[in-house]
Amino acid sequence: MNSVEALQRLSEGNERFVIDRLDGILQDSIRRQAVVSGQSPFAIILSCADSRVVPELVFDAGLGELFVIRVAGNVANTSSIASIEYAVAHLGVKLIVVLGHQSCGAVSAAMAGGDNGHNLNHLLAHIQPALHACPDGDLDAVVRENAIQTANALAERSRVIREAAEADLDIIPAWYILENGQVDLLV
Repeated sequence: MNSVEALQRLSEGNERFVIDRLDGILQDSIRRQAVVSGQSPFAIILSCADSRVVPELVFDAGLGELFVIRVAGNVANTSSIASIEYAVAHLGVKLIVVLGHQSCGAVSAAMAGGDNGHNLNHLLAHIQPALHACPDGDLDAVVRENAIQTANALAERSRVIREAAEADLDIIPAWYILENGQVDLLV
């Protein structure tokens, strides 16, 4: 599946999610057996770890359809980039969606500053460029900017992703609205 087809499939799944008409296919014992021998996801989703944002539900996807990496603030750290590289290089996925969301707690923590301990401070440092790009302090503007900057950083920080993007991989930042479940593309 090429990136245009994959994005269309995500869009259709999100439309079903928004109107409460999930088809719920590919989520049963037959599908579990079908994916035992391997996976062939049609999209990579780099999403926040927030419990209110579940990409498989948001896009009405079944087992084996999405390669999901969840990390607070949907940041592109070494581990999340390596996971994406695996899906691009070994699974042939042609679409990456970086999914930020309304009222992100990680972005709020980055905006609040302070000492959150070594590990969380390290994670929140990835969000600082988005904070600097949005000096007005609007949380949701920073979240959107963070998704855009993270999408750009993937190709900048990875030869594997950059070379695939030069060929046939698309990287799209997106924004999830908690109130209605809609995903808007930020392109």
